[in-house]
Amino acid sequence: MKFVIEKKTIFRSLTHLQSIVDRKNVLPILSNILIEAKNNELTMSSTDMDISIKENINCEVIEKGATTINAQLIYDIIKKLHDQSKIEIISNDGKILTLRSGVSKFSLACLPKEDFPLIESKIEGNKLTTKAENIFNLIDKTKFAISNEETRYFLNGLYFSINNENDKSMLTFVGTDGHRLAKLSIPNSTKIDDINGVIIPKKTINELYKLLSENSDDIQIEINSNKIIFYIGKLILISKLIDGTFPDYKRVIPKNNNENLLVNRLNLLSAVDRVSTIVNEKSPVIKFKLFKNMVNLSTFNKDNSSATEDIEADFEGKEIEIGFNAKYIMDMLENLKENEIQLSFMDNSSPIIAKEKTNPDLIYVLMPMRV
Repeated sequence: MKFVIEKKTIFRSLTHLQSIVDRKNVLPILSNILIEAKNNELTMSSTDMDISIKENINCEVIEKGATTINAQLIYDIIKKLHDQSKIEIISNDGKILTLRSGVSKFSLACLPKEDFPLIESKIEGNKLTTKAENIFNLIDKTKFAISNEETRYFLNGLYFSINNENDKSMLTFVGTDGHRLAKLSIPNSTKIDDINGVIIPKKTINELYKLLSENSDDIQIEINSNKIIFYIGKLILISKLIDGTFPDYKRVIPKNNNENLLVNRLNLLSAVDRVSTIVNEKSPVIKFKLFKNMVNLSTFNKDNSSATEDIEADFEGKEIEIGFNAKYIMDMLENLKENEIQLSFMDNSSPIIAKEKTNPDLIYVLMPMRV
């Protein structure tokens, strides 16, 4: 195998590939990437057996061939080369890979391509085409609510479903950790068959988010009961799905929250941030007191320190005193974007809903804490 390629071209692809490699894997081959060169095209692949990435890039192939090389090692070497440099890579027997660039030369140990697991990039399932920004926005608004508790593995990802409503196909992502819930639905430009919900793992979501941030074109998605595949330009991301039952999120969203608070989002976020400076780490609760045209925020800690702040708001309902986790309320406010938002309450022990006026398909639900 012998090929010549520009640093910026191969480094961009290595950035995608090396991030999914498990560096602590007991199988050495899973720390490697597979490099295949033929027909003036390089195909590089990496996997941790749950997520796989394959990417094709153009290059000058002088002699076809294939080998595997440690992902972190080749990434670190190429990262340190000059940005405008060209790189020559040679592997005659698949055991040693030689990398040359200018006056730099590296000889690196390889493992044979036959040891690398086969990545199946075709499945029988539902297919859809959508804009990359649709999936990016769905992830962007919901991923903060994914649970990190491994015991509740079915919450360690985002729930993805497609439903047809009023002659429109709505793509929906939902995340929850049991304390908060984030849901966003976006209409697709073309009608798609309904797809029952699947749970996409958190690691896949994070990798997909990075890949989609670089892309503005249409992408293709294939889904069956076990796997989901994303075709993003010349890159393919393949992932197992979480085998579990996601909670019925529609039952979690309150139906009778009729006490509405209209408030400037940035004012509220800044006030919560200031008051939370002294919050008790073991019980990081901030108390909200809702009065007519005003919200009082307060907290205290075990050292008898306290903080309080009033902010203007539009509230005509009955007075309510309710507590929230400081971090959760800030996460929610940071992921909303409009200047004025609506918080809907029922009483001091029921979850609240947060919404934007112009985006009714974005819904955040937050459970209260005891004060």
